Amino acid sequence: MSLSLGLIGHPIGHSLSPWIHDHFIQLAGLDGEYKLYEGDHEQLPSVLKKLREEQIDGFNVTVPYKQVIVDYLDEIDQDAETLGAVNTVVNENGKWKGYSTDGEGYVRSIKEPYPDLFHSQTSVLILGAGGAARGIYRALMQQKVKNIDIANRTQEKAKDLLTLQKDDKNSDVLSFEQAEAQLSKYDLIVQTTSVGMKPNTDKQIIQLNNVKQGAVVSDIVYQPITTKLLADAKSRGAHIHHGHAMLLYQGQLAFEKWTGKNLDVGHLVHKLENKLRGE
Repeated sequence: MSLSLGLIGHPIGHSLSPWIHDHFIQLAGLDGEYKLYEGDHEQLPSVLKKLREEQIDGFNVTVPYKQVIVDYLDEIDQDAETLGAVNTVVNENGKWKGYSTDGEGYVRSIKEPYPDLFHSQTSVLILGAGGAARGIYRALMQQKVKNIDIANRTQEKAKDLLTLQKDDKNSDVLSFEQAEAQLSKYDLIVQTTSVGMKPNTDKQIIQLNNVKQGAVVSDIVYQPITTKLLADAKSRGAHIHHGHAMLLYQGQLAFEKWTGKNLDVGHLVHKLENKLRGE
C-alpha cells in the first residue's frame, strides 16, 4: 500500500515539507508521496473535499489555516484544542483527527543536541507571544524546568499564554528591556518571532550583553540559518540552536502519528542545513 501525505496552506510553493517527508518515507522503507495542496480561502473547501475523496492518510496544515482547519475535523487532540491550532491531521479509520506537533517537535529538536538542558533548576525565557510561542510554552511546561518567563512588546498578549501555565511552574511576563536586564538568570532563551528573518537579517529582538556563559540561545527563524541573534550569542560564549532543527522534528512527530514509526532523524539536521544553503 502506498502512503499518501501532503500539506495545505497558502502560499506553500517553497515549502521544505516535501523534501523532509520524502526522506522520512525512504528512511521508513515505505512507498508513498507527499504533495502540496495549495489554495486560497475560497478554494479551501474544495481542496479538503478532494483530500477526503482521495482518502489521504494524513496531511500537515500551515498558515493561514491552522485555526480554520478545526471546523473540518471529526476530532481534535486535547493539546491542539487547548492551543487552538492544528498543524497535523491524521486519517484514523476514515475520520480526520487534528494534532499540534510544533511544541513537542521543538522540545525534541533541542533535547537532541542538549540532552541535559532540562532539570529542576532550569530557567527559560521565551521571546514573543504569538502562535509559535504558545505551542513552545505549552510543551516546555511539560518538561522538568524551574520557571518559564515570557517577554513581549505587548505584555497583555503575553499574559494570554499564562492560561497554559502549570501549577508547579512559575512564569513572569516581562518587557524586552526587563528581559535584557536579567538575562544572566536564564539557561535557555527561545526567540519565537519573525524578527531577523530574511530580508530583515540585520534585526535582533534583544541585546545579549548579559547572557549567561554556557546558556543555550535558540531561534526558530531558519532563513537565514544563523540569525544575527544566534551569531551574537555564539560570540558571547553561549550555545546556539537553529530553527531548521525544529522544522525537522515537528515533521518527525507528524510522520510518527501517520505511520507509527519513530525515526532517528538527527543525521538529517545537517543535510537540511545544506539544502537551505542551496548546496
